[in-house]
Amino acid sequence: MPNEAAQTQRDGSRTSRVSRDILGKRVRNLEGEDLGNIEELVVDEVTGRITYAILTFGGFLSMGDKLFAVPWVSLTFDGSDAYVMKANKELLKNAPGFEPNNWPDMSDPTRRSEIYKYYQEKPF
Repeated sequence: MPNEAAQTQRDGSRTSRVSRDILGKRVRNLEGEDLGNIEELVVDEVTGRITYAILTFGGFLSMGDKLFAVPWVSLTFDGSDAYVMKANKELLKNAPGFEPNNWPDMSDPTRRSEIYKYYQEKPF
């Protein structure tokens, strides 16, 4: 099984290898519109949970190389080749973003609360 992208565990859950299975995946909204790619994942060092997917929405919204932290819980894998996000164009146009060479402190609890609130998700 080492060559398989995702492996099913005995309890039925799935595991993924980040670099191969998640990074670079497309993100679409519920309408099927292409929103961008997953560039990075941010993991909480204390809990070991993924807190954010770092996305580029560049081509879709003409926003260049700007990056956006999206709560991981906002994304659902479609079972084939992409993640789906409940988001419309207006939400993404106004989303808080940052430059690739100027990352904010992703461990800041205030920032986490603001981002999760913006995407209407509950922080863990």
